[in-house]
Amino acid sequence: MARILTLTLNPALDLTLRLERLDAGQVNRCLEQASHAAGKGLNVAQVLADLGHELTVSGFLGADNAAAFEALFARRGFVDGFVRVPGETRSNIKLAEADGRMTDINGPGPAVGAVAQAELLFRLDSLAPGHDLVVVAGSLPRGVEPHFLTDLITRLKGHGLKVALDTSGEALRAGLLAAPWLIKPNTDELAEIGRRALASVEAQHEETRQLLAIGIEHIVISQGADGVNWFGPGIALHAQPPQVTVASTVGAGDSLLAGMVHGLLSGWPTLHTLRHATAIAAQAVTQVGFGINDAMQLQQLESAVLVQALPEQQEVPR
Repeated sequence: MARILTLTLNPALDLTLRLERLDAGQVNRCLEQASHAAGKGLNVAQVLADLGHELTVSGFLGADNAAAFEALFARRGFVDGFVRVPGETRSNIKLAEADGRMTDINGPGPAVGAVAQAELLFRLDSLAPGHDLVVVAGSLPRGVEPHFLTDLITRLKGHGLKVALDTSGEALRAGLLAAPWLIKPNTDELAEIGRRALASVEAQHEETRQLLAIGIEHIVISQGADGVNWFGPGIALHAQPPQVTVASTVGAGDSLLAGMVHGLLSGWPTLHTLRHATAIAAQAVTQVGFGINDAMQLQQLESAVLVQALPEQQEVPR
């Protein structure tokens, strides 16, 4: 299997509370709770580890509450390449209601100064070589400007590495300037970058053609229960997952990204890659936490994923 480096610039301690229904302004009692050392790159890393890959994890980590993350690294066998910064890594609260609605309350996290940013770039110059791919995922912490992401991806590509990017807003806009190998926006994130609605497949075709033209090879558009659209060299496919009972949507997109990376690095046929990745994402929403915990369920979900070619003009399949 491959050696993969994931970068989580703004990790978080996630507290997920499951409740029947959220009543704003009232006392609410949850049915169960779970806490996780998380962040998009770390979520991706856990799924990739379950798929058999060797992982190095890096980014910025608050020194004052690093223990939960260090325990995760030890348990998973991850190589720890994180730069510690003063303060606490942020905490995020996820409120998961019985009908599948998710409310996120995300903390601000520590401010990351210029010295720590320079240290991470220097550290990556020694960490990155020898890996097959880098996943850069998640938001930017306070103090880190979008252009840092352009420089980071350019530097990683300079080491001959493929870069998969999953972020949003100005960070995504800056990351695109460095033409990563793969991006995984959702429909709204891609529409924000293109500054136009992307409700039709035709509009998505037009937008992704521009991205392919600047050197991005794969655009994977996640659409929640509406499935996944994948555009690439000679590729325009839609995958529709089966209906499942939703426990939490946290980590579904990260699981999809991990599945796509796994299939592409493994040299799998296109249809197999997309079907398997979509099934991993579908399984993710049935659980709280990250990783592949039920191989039989995953196989059943994969057999139920419908993959079809995308025509040039048609409303996005629903």
